Amino acid sequence: MNAIATELLKKFESKTATVGIVGLGYVGLPLAHACLKAGYKVVGFDIDQRKIDAIKAGKPYIVHLGQDFFDYIKSNEGFLGTADPKDLQKADAILICVPTPLGHHKEPDLSYVLDSTKLVAKVLRKGQLVTLESTTYPGTTRDEMGPILDATGLKRNEDYFLAYSPEREDPGNPNFSASVIPKLVGGTDEVSGKLAYALYSRVVSKAHFVSSAEVAETAKLLENIFRAVNIALVNEMKTVLTDMNIDVWEVIQAASTKPFGFMPFYPGPGLGGHCIPIDPFYLTWKAKEVGRNTRFIELAGEVNTAMPHYVVDRTQGALNDDRKSVKGARVLVMGVAYKKNIDDSRESPSAEIIELLRDRGAEVTYHDPFIPTYPSMRRYRIDLKSVPLTPDTLRATDCVLILTDHDAVDYGMLSEHATLVVDTRNAMASVPPSKRRARVVKA
Repeated sequence: MNAIATELLKKFESKTATVGIVGLGYVGLPLAHACLKAGYKVVGFDIDQRKIDAIKAGKPYIVHLGQDFFDYIKSNEGFLGTADPKDLQKADAILICVPTPLGHHKEPDLSYVLDSTKLVAKVLRKGQLVTLESTTYPGTTRDEMGPILDATGLKRNEDYFLAYSPEREDPGNPNFSASVIPKLVGGTDEVSGKLAYALYSRVVSKAHFVSSAEVAETAKLLENIFRAVNIALVNEMKTVLTDMNIDVWEVIQAASTKPFGFMPFYPGPGLGGHCIPIDPFYLTWKAKEVGRNTRFIELAGEVNTAMPHYVVDRTQGALNDDRKSVKGARVLVMGVAYKKNIDDSRESPSAEIIELLRDRGAEVTYHDPFIPTYPSMRRYRIDLKSVPLTPDTLRATDCVLILTDHDAVDYGMLSEHATLVVDTRNAMASVPPSKRRARVVKA
């Protein structure tokens, strides 16, 4: 470890270092909060000035984080929110937390990572650690980011240091904030990895050191592929068991009584969020470089991406049973967030389901207590606003379609005033059958 690395290590250990966060979204902002809580100064950078203004005003733009979260950052003198990249020169560590979406052909889109790396390269100085948090394929940190930073003339792993530590967020889960979720840390060399470990081990409850950035990158993909494949399994089980008149939810509950060898996963209307629908395809794409096909992952993707069509077919069938056509039917979608109790609609299957219902002639509205206006998306443009959930709204609806099971929804009231409920989340299980007035169809 040279003198530059030794000095940086001392700063991390003594918590005199300043941490720069690039991207103040669902990953970067909680990480900034955790760094402040740990005692580090933070420079929070985002190209969106509206986020900086909201932080300075203490206005929550990520609702599920809560007012106290934003009040803490606003009042903390160690936090500098900025849209000026020059402020990142003050940072001893720069942590990049930007999206890694898919392109139109399910190929990795690294544009946010590469643009952020170029931005960092313009302010890079000796004695800085750069860490990528975004989920990506193995080799991105070393082979894609490294050459951009090397072009500054600074020597990697001597003048500056480069590592990878994948984000692990569970939005809406109060038991797992950024500071208590264990972090993986891998460097492009041993010194970079140790420096990153020295920082992260003081920010989160536990950090796990791995031998390389590639191991950390791949471990993150495995975590999300594991979920995607198992969700595909129960989604396929649901379609089969429904035709057998067997309740998949009861089957999962029964199987969960086994104390070993089984982990429950639950079906839904399709995959959503910034990880599970996207990350498996990063490995699928990379695998082709070495002449390998990821048939298992691709099959899981086919099952999961077919679920919105299955839900719409079930909804149409339920309306037919009520002697109603889907064309002209008034369908109220309950929940457009990709999971309950959060205000995040990224990759939510609700967008495709709404479009499919509209294509078949349905008149679609939605209610979501967390998302008052449907945000614009890359593939869909849903020009709707959340309608109030009232008895009159429910009585004027031919079908209520539950896509997100928010806890704030009164399912008893829904059952009392709706005629037909198509439930993709087993939300109506909270209402005893004897107290349901609506006909409930599981999908």
